[in-house]
Amino acid sequence: MRWESGRKSENVEDRRGFHVSRGIAGGGIGTLLLVLAALYFGIDPSIILNQSQVSLPGAGEPTQSTPYSASPEEQRLAEFVSVVLGDTEDTWRALFRDMGKTYDEPKLVLFSEAVESACGTASAAMGPFYCPMDQKVYIDLSFYSDLKNRFGAPGDFAQAYVIAHEVGHHVQNLLGIAEKVHSMRSRVGETEGNQLSVMMELQADCFSGVWAYHADRARQVLEKGDVEEALNAASSIGDDRMQRQARGYVTPDSFTHGSSAQRVRWFKRGIETGNVGQCNTFQADRR
Repeated sequence: MRWESGRKSENVEDRRGFHVSRGIAGGGIGTLLLVLAALYFGIDPSIILNQSQVSLPGAGEPTQSTPYSASPEEQRLAEFVSVVLGDTEDTWRALFRDMGKTYDEPKLVLFSEAVESACGTASAAMGPFYCPMDQKVYIDLSFYSDLKNRFGAPGDFAQAYVIAHEVGHHVQNLLGIAEKVHSMRSRVGETEGNQLSVMMELQADCFSGVWAYHADRARQVLEKGDVEEALNAASSIGDDRMQRQARGYVTPDSFTHGSSAQRVRWFKRGIETGNVGQCNTFQADRR
């Protein structure tokens, strides 16, 4: 991916080295499965943190930071993330303008180990996530090591896909989609709620493809093999593949992000069409 000459976003908040005084406790297999689900790319933590975890006593504000020394590799990743965020800003600002809307840029928070968000306290094990309550994307850059080594999805464009997917959730928030889905979830059972979560995640995948389509045409960011990197990442974190690896069998009713095939299909739809209107995952005949 050609990113070195890109514009760095001014919306990056660096909280690496800050310590959060509040602990997180949970219990039971149900909580464990929700946490495992959140390891994939950023299920809305207002669902996970507020419903399945309990905050331990203590203040939730970050305490005094200790000196944080990033390795050269991590610092390069921080610069990369800033450029990718800047590119999503340029892309979605133009797309929202074409829709007669204004794009409010999200903040991106870099953290280490744990972080306090408006959606609750999260550890790095949660993976990257978007909090609609403060309109911020959160990421511990150590996740990229997991992306490469655990999920088998190396490459800078696979890393960009992570950011673009979380920004996709921000787009859903701005368009009012997230609010409607959360309202619907409160009126249905667990299986139907999981299906709605899958539709949300697949749409965020499609929106990440829409970003890639327009970013490449405007700024020629893609290099040979980049699309394959993103497709590999999408496939690697499908619910079916993750469940099979974790326990040897698959339970489709418990999917929260979609199968590998679905995630690949919707990212491809976005990057091939560049059309936000093609990302309506809530139409049954399109899933």
